This record gives sequence, structure tokens and C-alpha cells, in this order.
Amino acid sequence: MKKIFFRFFITIFIILFFGILYLSTIGISTKVFNSNISDQIKKIDKNLNIDLNKIFLILDPFQLKIKLKTVGTNLKYYEEQIQLENIRSEVSLNSLLNKEFSINKMNISTKSIEINSLVKFLRLFQKDPKFYIAENIIKKGYLIADIEVEFDDNGNLKDNYKINGIVKDGKIDLFKRNRLDAINFIFEAKKDKIQLNDLYLKIEKENLQLPEIIIDKNNDEYSVSGKLISGQINLMEHRIYDYINLENINFKIKEIKFLSENNFNFSINEKFKVKGLNIDSKINLINLEIENNLDLKNYFPEINENFYFKDNQLQITYKKNTIKILGSGNIFLQERPDKIEYKIIKNKENLNFDTKLNIKDNNFKIDLLNFEKKNNSKLQIEIQGEHKIDKGIILKRINLEENKNSFLIKDLSLSNDKKINYIKNITLSYLDKDNLENKIQISKKATNYFINGSSLNINRIINNLLNSKVKKKYKLFKNDFKVKVDIEKIFLDKKNVLQNLNGYLILKDNKVFETELSSNYSNNNKIKFTIKTNGKEKITTLFSKEAKPLVDRYKFVKGFSEGSLDFYSYQKYNQSNSTLKIYDFKLKELPALTKLLTLASLQGIADLMSGEGIRFNEFEMNFSNQDQLMTINEIYAIGPAISVLMSGYVEKDKLISLRGTLVPATTLNKTIGSIPFLGNILVGKKTGEGVFGVSFKIKGPPKDLETTVNPIKTLTPRFITRTLEKIKNN
Repeated sequence: MKKIFFRFFITIFIILFFGILYLSTIGISTKVFNSNISDQIKKIDKNLNIDLNKIFLILDPFQLKIKLKTVGTNLKYYEEQIQLENIRSEVSLNSLLNKEFSINKMNISTKSIEINSLVKFLRLFQKDPKFYIAENIIKKGYLIADIEVEFDDNGNLKDNYKINGIVKDGKIDLFKRNRLDAINFIFEAKKDKIQLNDLYLKIEKENLQLPEIIIDKNNDEYSVSGKLISGQINLMEHRIYDYINLENINFKIKEIKFLSENNFNFSINEKFKVKGLNIDSKINLINLEIENNLDLKNYFPEINENFYFKDNQLQITYKKNTIKILGSGNIFLQERPDKIEYKIIKNKENLNFDTKLNIKDNNFKIDLLNFEKKNNSKLQIEIQGEHKIDKGIILKRINLEENKNSFLIKDLSLSNDKKINYIKNITLSYLDKDNLENKIQISKKATNYFINGSSLNINRIINNLLNSKVKKKYKLFKNDFKVKVDIEKIFLDKKNVLQNLNGYLILKDNKVFETELSSNYSNNNKIKFTIKTNGKEKITTLFSKEAKPLVDRYKFVKGFSEGSLDFYSYQKYNQSNSTLKIYDFKLKELPALTKLLTLASLQGIADLMSGEGIRFNEFEMNFSNQDQLMTINEIYAIGPAISVLMSGYVEKDKLISLRGTLVPATTLNKTIGSIPFLGNILVGKKTGEGVFGVSFKIKGPPKDLETTVNPIKTLTPRFITRTLEKIKNN
């Protein structure tokens, strides 16, 4: 009996053991629980249905649970459905023994689902505008997800769900401008947190990597943080404007090539409004090409058509509507690279900047001040400033240094239309190209400016004024002001020096309204310049006891010596009438006059002119200017050897047209001597042997003048009249 009981017990044990083993490893299939699972799903939403095949049951003997698993299941909501790979769940043995079917946890695994189909499904399931927007911008992509949900004791869904999944080959079209392709990432979603890992995507052909993005929900807002790493991105001009709004920038970006690493965080509400955006970026700027629309030839002699920033390292921080940029690297303004450092801070109202440019292997000059950097010397330009929105720019400091040469400007204020409001201080201390020392300071006190210093070379300044081809002068200054001048030494050029330049000038509407400047040459000879304005009338005078320093500036006149100069001009509206007089001077070479003498067979006078020089007692020129046209009413020069009378016009840089009369002085004396009574008084009793002279014409472009000469037998009354007037005056 004992043996039978023992065998029975052993048999039952073996059957139970292998039964439990079978149920816990292979399991069985049944449809018994289909309706229970379906009812559980409907507790999520009454319109949510599930198509179930047979359910596989596997026993968990250690936890006293039965694991349920379905295969090939579809989840339906009205006409939309989602294909599921399987559903896994658990039922406690205790609830089954008590005839109570209770699912505490359910795991749902999807097949590869089109993201658009999932969005449509969710949009029906939950009426949320986010799903409508997503449906319109998501063009492609597939998703595989594992969803884990739990139910409470009453069978209601808890909010501690967890979703893990993979997105493959996604494509998003952001308002038909920026397309995101090849989107791949791993994600994990919980009630108040979404985490994306290993996100890869393409913007057109550019690869981007986001190792991690974390989205946390706080009440009605979502906090987003993450990291973005870009491969090498190349953007040409036509693509740059798709991503960046450059409408208010007055230069064109031709190309950008860079690598970047970016950390970011921001908050976004349910209406997709972003706030609290913070970005911290490290950028390797491989190349940035900018079109040069600046006229900097007078500073950078070999300036490029485009500027290039190469191998610049940038640190960019954006926080609370403030962007801060720190950068350094190479810049190609000319043929060879220079070093540049820059700091830019911009907020809603102000933009502050601090830039340092170090030049070694390139040239640099300040043409107006006759300054040029020495070969292989180091020159640094530093510019610090602030741009106040709607108020203009303040350049707090512009400093240029090269060895002992320095140029310093403090507090230069510019209006929004780039006119100068004021300058607090300018200090110049440098040795120029002519090896002349310049030491000058300009300072502002109240509404007046004061120019003081020991020495200044104005040779190049005068040349630029004389050679200016500007038709309409740009209005440089915003306000009217007065300038008081007191400089010990002024260099007109290397040879001519003025002592103690004193006086003032008044600027109104960017024009010299009034000025009075006087100085002395080294031999105490005077020079004085004045301008007086009365309404629409302006009178300009210049007197120089020495004419040579001023006449020598006209390169076509050579061998000028001695003499004094007196200039008077009356201007009304846009027309001026002027008189220039030069007294008691010698002239060795004037190409047009030398050619005239040769063509007129006056070789002896021509030889004299190129040798010792021809003396003139007086030169007088009466002319008028309007725009680019100079009308010469009369030029008359009289001397012991020769006299000239001419008139004509000059179109600046286009055409010269002159005609006149040239008479040797011996013939002139005889001609005047033949005039009854007056001739005896002026030149004594001489018998005229006939009158001789030449008439001439000079016409053509400035560099290709054509000269013609014709002998004349009778002098014009005008010539004789002007000669008599001059002789009387003398």
C-alpha cells in the first residue's frame, strides 16, 4: 500500500513537474482570455478595438503568474488601424483561482509602422492640434515601438507608461523651405519625459548628429535640452538665404564652410511658443567668404574683391535674447593672411564689439596722412564700439599702433545714416613716408574743436583736394561747428615749411562757411587764406608772398621760381568767378608754351625758357567754374621777352580748348611805340618796322593735345589794349 501510494505520489509529482515545465517553457494557446483582454483595452477608450488570434500562455511558477502573449494583432480605432507584432501581459494565479481576471501590466510591440499612419491614428484617438501639424510636415518614416502600460486594481490605466522605440528613414518638410532627411534615432518616452538618443539626420546634403535630446514636461510646458554635432557643412549663397535672414545686412555672404558642436536648452508650451532659449556652440569656421562692398583701397592697397575668414575658432553663446560671439583666426583682406580677434555681444537694444587686426606680411597705409606701414613690421588695429539701435554707433576707441607710430581716436559718434555726430579726441604721433614727424591733437570742448600740435605734414591732404574727382561730396558731419587751429609747424612738402599756423574755420551744412588762417614761411613771408559767406555769396581769398610752393603742385609747370600769388574768388549758388594773379616770376618749362614757341620759329626764346628761364612781370587769369566746366575768360601774361593773351574752356578730365595770341616783346615795343603821343611817353621815339606775332589754338583731351600756330601781321585791338593797361599799372 505504501509502495502504491509512493508510486502514485511520484507519478503525480512527475506529471506536475513536467506539466509545469511544459507550461513555463512551451506554454499553450487558447482563446479563453480574448474577451478579457479586449475589455481591458476598451477601458483605455471605448472605441478602441483589438483583433486577437489565439493567446499563448506561459506559466511563471516562481512568481505564481501566467504570462499571456498574442501574435499578429491589429489595434483599431474607427477605420484606422495599427498592426502590432505582439501583446504580452500577466495574470496572477490567485486572481484566476478566485475567478477574477485581472491584468496588472501589458506590453505591446508594434510592427514597422509608417509614421504618418500612426499620426493619423493618434489624431483620431486624441484631438490635439500638434498631430495635425505633424501630419502635414512629416512626409516619410517608419517606427518600431515597445509600449509598456500598467493597470490599477480597478483595471484603470495608470499614467506610468513607458515607450521605447526606433525611428528609421524619417523625412520632414518644414514649410517647404528646409527639408530634414534620413532621420534615424532611438527614443524612450514616459509620462513626463522623452529622451532621444543617437539622432542622425540630413539637411539637404549636410549631416547632423544629436547624441541626446531630453524633453521634460513641467505643467503645461516642455523643457528641451540636447547636443547637436554637425559634420562639415558647406552652404553657398543661394542656400544661405534659405536658412538665415540677411535682409538688414548690407553685405553678401558668398560661402560658409564649418564644423560645429552645440549644447542647447529651451522651453516650449502646447502652442509651440519657444522661450528661454539657451545655446552654447563651438564652431570651427573653415571658410567664410564675404563680398567686399567697402572702398578701402586707400588703406589696404592690394585689397581683395571678397574677404575670407579661414580657420577661425568661434565660441557662440545665446542666452536671454543676448548673443555673445568670441572668435579668432586668419582673415584674408589682401593676398596674405592677417590675424584677427573679435568679441561681439548683441541684445535687443545694443550691439557691442571689440576687434583686433594684426597685420605683418601685408601692406597698410593711410593715404590722406601720407602714412605707410614698414615692410615686415607688426601693425595692430583695435576697434571698440557700441551700436545703439535707433541711436547710431559710438566707436569708443580706434587705436592703430606700429612701433612708435600711433593713431588714437576716442568716442567717435555716428548717426544711423553714418554721419559724424561728434569726436571727443584724436591723437596722432607718427613718422610719415617723407620721414617727417607728425604730432597733432584734436579735442572737443562744448561745441568747438581745437587742433593743436607741434608739426603736421599736409602735402598729401592738399594733393587730394586738388586731384579730387568727387562730383557730389558726401555730407560727412551731422552738426555745424567751429574749429580753432594752433600748430607750430606745417609742412607743405619736404622743402617748404610754415611756422605758427593760427586761425579758425566754421563749418555749416558740411561746407566751410567762414575761415581765416595765417602763417609765415621760414623767412617770415606771409601766407593768408580767408573765406567769408553772406547768404548765398561766398568770397575766397589766398595771398602768398611766395608763389612757388603752391605753383609747384601743378606737375606740368617746371622750373618755376620767385614770385608772389594773389587769388580772389566770388561764388554764388553753383557758379564761381575767380581771378588769379602771380607777380615777378621766372618759368623754365611749360610744355604747351614751349611747343608754341618752337612752332612759331621763336627758337631763341624757347631755348631761353629751357635754360635760365623767362621772366614774367605779371600773370593774370580770369575764369569761372560751374560743375565740371571751367570757362577761361582771359589769361594774360606779360614779360620782357614775351607776352601771351588767351581764352577758352576746360572740361575736367575730358577736353581742353584754348586760343590766343603770342608776341615777342621787341615787336610789342615797336608796335606800342608807333602809337601817337602815348607811344613816345611809354617806349620813346622809335619807328615801327611792321607788326609781327602768332595766333594759336590748343585743343584735345588732356593727354593728347593738338597745337596749331599761324603768323599774324596785325595785332588785335584787344591785345594792344590789355598791354597798355598792364604797362599803365606797372
